[in-house]
Amino acid sequence: MVVAIRSAALNDVPEILDMERQASSAAHWNAAAYMELVNNGVVLVAEETGKLRGFVCAKAIAGEWEIENVVVAGEFIRRGVGSELMRELIRHAQRASASLIRLEVRVSNLPARALYLKHGFRESGRRKEYYNAPVEYAVLYSLPLDR
Repeated sequence: MVVAIRSAALNDVPEILDMERQASSAAHWNAAAYMELVNNGVVLVAEETGKLRGFVCAKAIAGEWEIENVVVAGEFIRRGVGSELMRELIRHAQRASASLIRLEVRVSNLPARALYLKHGFRESGRRKEYYNAPVEYAVLYSLPLDR
């Protein structure tokens, strides 16, 4: 599947929220949180035929990036959208001279964990009982970047 990856604009936030609410494994935020990330963080969207098919959000702090949320619309999962988003986020971080990208994910979210491993992330730790509903470990991943 061919999608265009671009930086999100404020007018994308309603569609981002709709997509996020349909993804049970996603972190659920309000519109203000996404607007803040669009303005002061990194939000990339995958677009195909004028519709958003996925997004990734990250914060950059002191040369390290933290992925906050990755969502692909249900009918587009396992069609390469997540990989395209990850590739572009890594490129953005490299261009910004980031030293590391890190994230945490539910231990049960095997598709997401496979995506991160595919893009070179390595497990760097675990946090016991980090998530609720259901209670689960968080698996921590990091990707060191060449400067």
